[in-house]
Amino acid sequence: MTTACLDMAAASRGQPALGEAFSDQKLIQRIAAGDRLAMRTLFARHRVAVYRWLRRLVNDEALAEDLLSDVFLDVWRQAASFEPRASVSTWLLAIARYKALSARRRRTDAALDDQIASTVPDPADGPDLVLEKKSTTELMRACLAELSPEHREVMDLVYYHEKSVREVARIIGIPEPTVKTRMFYARKKLAELVAGRTAMG
Repeated sequence: MTTACLDMAAASRGQPALGEAFSDQKLIQRIAAGDRLAMRTLFARHRVAVYRWLRRLVNDEALAEDLLSDVFLDVWRQAASFEPRASVSTWLLAIARYKALSARRRRTDAALDDQIASTVPDPADGPDLVLEKKSTTELMRACLAELSPEHREVMDLVYYHEKSVREVARIIGIPEPTVKTRMFYARKKLAELVAGRTAMG
């Protein structure tokens, strides 16, 4: 079996075909030079996170998959224009966000996804802890769904994608102080919603 076949098989299973030795920025440089194996490796590393981000933005699995392909097609075409001021994952999420917003503008029936991916319970957790985590996740999902799209988007990037304020500002295309302001008001509103729901239940 050839090395290329082994690398393709590894990439299809979500394993980096070129190994962990290559940073994302090195992969982008290789992609800019036309290296298809580097492209498969980058795709394997980031496809799940980018797909989940797209899925939450467009609320449509098939559309999210189409947009995922578009995102990585743009990476292939624009790798030479990547500027390492931001991380590759930030760049990918920014491309994905642009694609999702463009698709939403084209679709009149599209709306932001009101559901946040639930956490996968730890197999070591007992039934009581699993139930408690599920209840907490459902409560947070319901409360996050009541935030404005702008606040929900910031919270998603910071807490689920672990992006810094600077990275969120680059992805969304707004100043850092605006990100901080949105986070402040989103947290405040979220606390009110959680308090209100726990008092009722």
